[in-house]
Amino acid sequence: MTYGQVPALRAHPVQSEPARRRVLVRRVRLLVAATITYNVAEAMVAITAGTIASSTALIGFGLDSVIEVASAAAVAWQFSATDHERREKTALRVIAVSFFALAAYVTVESGRALLGAGEAAHSTVGLILAAVSLAVMPALSAVQRRTGRQLGSASAVADSKQTLLCTYLSAVLLVGLGLNSLFGWWWADPAAALVIAAVAVKEGRDAWRGDTCCTPVPARQDDGVASGCADDCC
Repeated sequence: MTYGQVPALRAHPVQSEPARRRVLVRRVRLLVAATITYNVAEAMVAITAGTIASSTALIGFGLDSVIEVASAAAVAWQFSATDHERREKTALRVIAVSFFALAAYVTVESGRALLGAGEAAHSTVGLILAAVSLAVMPALSAVQRRTGRQLGSASAVADSKQTLLCTYLSAVLLVGLGLNSLFGWWWADPAAALVIAAVAVKEGRDAWRGDTCCTPVPARQDDGVASGCADDCC
């Protein structure tokens, strides 16, 4: 190159749509594996600690983790097929039914607790678990949601909302267990569980209707990644 010449700018490679979708599908599978692994451990700890402390909220939190595993497994089943869009409606139905089952169980057990079936004891393990989940779940949900929206997958977005629900439930659980431990407010535990049930019903209804805000986000031509929200779901 002689003096005064301007070097040609190297064009940034544009990722083809099929290649981009393959990357996103692999990412969904990895996120599903991470979600299942974490929630299996979370469920075991929460249900065991909840049984020891007679905590309806803590057991309900553990069962929500079981449902998150079922939800993630439904998404894994969907994306195990080449034509995964054909399985999306079934996956959404599984996620929705899981939400409804959680709400029904927690409502019954909370009612029994409020009627005097038993008072929850202090649970240090439960408090620690709620705090850890409150820190971990928002980041995992955000990555799941972005990937699902880029792929245009309602089930992947619904699964991200299941993970986000775990964040809210972690906060509710932490408050309920904390009030019970600090002030002896035994009713705070079943009350927190009822909040969990109410949120689960709403999310189950949204998943059943497919109302998961999954409009695919258009890719930029320069790098093939999402440029922003395509609707008001963000």
